[in-house]
Amino acid sequence: MRVVESHGAGDPDVLAIGERPDPEPGPDEVVIDVTAAGVNFPDLAQRRGLYPPPPGASDVLGLECSGVVSVVGADVARWETGDEVCALLAGGGYAERVAVPAQQLLPIPSGVDLETAAALPEVVATVWSNVFMLAGLHEGETLLVHGGGGGIGTMAIQLGKAFGARVAVTAGSPEKLARCAELGADIGIDYKQQDFVEELQAATDGHGADVILDNIGGAYLPRNVEALATAGRLVVIGAQGGATGELSLGRLQDKRGAVLATRLRPRPLGEKAAIIASVEEHVWPLIEDELVRPVVHQVFALDDVREAHRTIEASTHVGKVLLRTS
Repeated sequence: MRVVESHGAGDPDVLAIGERPDPEPGPDEVVIDVTAAGVNFPDLAQRRGLYPPPPGASDVLGLECSGVVSVVGADVARWETGDEVCALLAGGGYAERVAVPAQQLLPIPSGVDLETAAALPEVVATVWSNVFMLAGLHEGETLLVHGGGGGIGTMAIQLGKAFGARVAVTAGSPEKLARCAELGADIGIDYKQQDFVEELQAATDGHGADVILDNIGGAYLPRNVEALATAGRLVVIGAQGGATGELSLGRLQDKRGAVLATRLRPRPLGEKAAIIASVEEHVWPLIEDELVRPVVHQVFALDDVREAHRTIEASTHVGKVLLRTS
């Protein structure tokens, strides 16, 4: 099968098409003939040598895909050959075929085509597990999403609104903020021109954010604590602004706040399976009712993977970037 390989660590030029043997499923796995794969920031970090795959995972990039089940492991009961699915992966999505634990598969929601469905598993699982399962966002609260124009941001806006929250976002241009507003964002903050803490406090009459979803990490840590409401929850899911930052425990105590930090990719199978099951129960009906939808910026051919990565790095996209692998 054709795959994308990284020849060393570095810029997108290290990526090239190679060939590897077709995967064989374990007893609890299926093989998917991949239609499309999502391109995510962790893929870029892995390409740069900053985010190695967890033990046992494929070194091929790609944390989500859609496609058709072609081989079924001996102990798999739910899925059959020919089923159209999308899947959360620990790696291996930038390929024509991938083996994946059956518990990490999802059916294609009605109203979503097979290619577009590749935009769903990683971002939905990330937002749902962190904002709702972990931080417990509920109706009437305020959610602040950093990077509102990205794949995770566009999904977080929609899920926050679907569950009755007030949603604030940061983004780097008026055009991105306008797209976020179209998706339902109530408060838009241009982080290049405005102080997000001051703007959020002004827009919420001093209340702040009950939940903050942050992919920046260390550089934003002290300001995020300032932006928290009383009893607010800061969830850190990325470290684009550094892995360390200064935390005022006194200020956090004043707010009775919590700082939570997670990674989805290295979680054990049981935890991923529970997240996927919860996503199917709670989020898939919203997608099928068209209350939430995948937002796709552009689809690239597998041979154009370098350009796909450059698009993410340029940060001009809104929503997801996909690779068409078939």
